[in-house]
Amino acid sequence: MQATFCFVDLAGFTALTATHGDNAAADLISRFRAAVDESLGAGAAVVDMIGAAAFLVAEDPERMLRSVQRLWRNVLHEHDFPMLHAGLHHGDAVLRDSRWVGAAVNLTARVAAHARGGQVLATTAVVAGSERVGVVARSIGPTSLRNLIEPVELFEIDVVVGAESSRSEAIDPVCRMRVFPDSAPGHLRHAGRDFWFCSLECVARFASAPSVYLAR
Repeated sequence: MQATFCFVDLAGFTALTATHGDNAAADLISRFRAAVDESLGAGAAVVDMIGAAAFLVAEDPERMLRSVQRLWRNVLHEHDFPMLHAGLHHGDAVLRDSRWVGAAVNLTARVAAHARGGQVLATTAVVAGSERVGVVARSIGPTSLRNLIEPVELFEIDVVVGAESSRSEAIDPVCRMRVFPDSAPGHLRHAGRDFWFCSLECVARFASAPSVYLAR
């Protein structure tokens, strides 16, 4: 059976949990799940939530791209929310006992793992639907992915463009939370660079050992 798959993850979730604790991490996952549920359109569904990642399936690339676009817009200006990263692929898989199994699912996971914070990557099988959705797809060329013999051509999808993404943002170097400089609770200048923080706790941690966080 053919379907479009997506893994979307909270970037820097391990660092966030280590900094702010398990309760804050659990609250964030609840917010993430709510944002995912709100974003899915007809013909798209959540297969599973795996830690800080959501496994999604849709009937076709267009439905998945529209759902991912809504998700990015829903969290774009959320305070105290990490960046997302996602991977998409369309292909054959087997649905058995409510579980999707197959090479297409495995490839989707590899594509998602290659995406950096804020990035949506997709295979050639997905980008054909990008023009109808109104998003921009740019090839980043053949890419080597873990446990795959042959490189796979990947495309970066700009799901949010123009004025929607114009607000300046930064990444807290301690917990990896996305913050907005114009409203960030903390700011430090170190070695000629400006850093913004989600909390005074992160400011204190960074000030005590900046080299630890700059080495990431």
